[in-house]
Amino acid sequence: MGTVVSFDVRGGEPDAVRSALEEAVAGLHQVDEVFSTYRDDSQVSRLARGEITLDACDPEVAEVLELGAEAERLSDGWFSTSYAGRVDPTGIVKGWSVERAARALAGVPGVTGVSVNGGGDVQLLGVPDGRRPWRVGVADPLRPGGLAAVISAAGLDELAVATSGTAERGAHIVDPGTGRSAVTDLVAVTVVAPRLTWADCWATAAFAMGSRAGLAWLESLPDVEALLITAGDEVRCTGGLAARLG
Repeated sequence: MGTVVSFDVRGGEPDAVRSALEEAVAGLHQVDEVFSTYRDDSQVSRLARGEITLDACDPEVAEVLELGAEAERLSDGWFSTSYAGRVDPTGIVKGWSVERAARALAGVPGVTGVSVNGGGDVQLLGVPDGRRPWRVGVADPLRPGGLAAVISAAGLDELAVATSGTAERGAHIVDPGTGRSAVTDLVAVTVVAPRLTWADCWATAAFAMGSRAGLAWLESLPDVEALLITAGDEVRCTGGLAARLG
């Protein structure tokens, strides 16, 4: 998927954890083979060209597209799994696949905590140990090497942190209404939610909306907090974000 994925697994029998990690890595490579829009022979590319039907694809393709349709509905069209009239689930499949890998690892007997980081988007489950919670640093897009915030999973069994913005990949987020790069006052949106599948979608949609509309929409979503940073170095947060800082 054009990014680096890292794993932090606490507890569990070493051989069982090692086997589960190998399966998780293989699963992520399989997701790339099925969903990549950069592979001409991927199922998604062939589906977009009309060479195969959805029924001929792996069941996961229909699952991801259904999740994407739900995200499009909840975001009033600001998130979409189509681009230029073609199927393109890129905006949801990374978060979905990283979350899936994390949950598989958390199911290994004896594992107490899991953190899976896919290109800076993180799914946290359980706890690293009995003394402290998982914590995730949010990079400051305007100050390379600095942190804009630190998110804590204290008191929670699951938490995801996802960021969309221009700092790492430039203007890559598309406005579904125009089909062109989204032009907003934002440089980054970080969303905190229980599931990375949705946190990733909501960060992308809110970025395309812009700071005012994006913040208002994120405030309306249950169990979601967010940090928005504008090009003018203004920081805007949802009302409950302070409880997740630490």
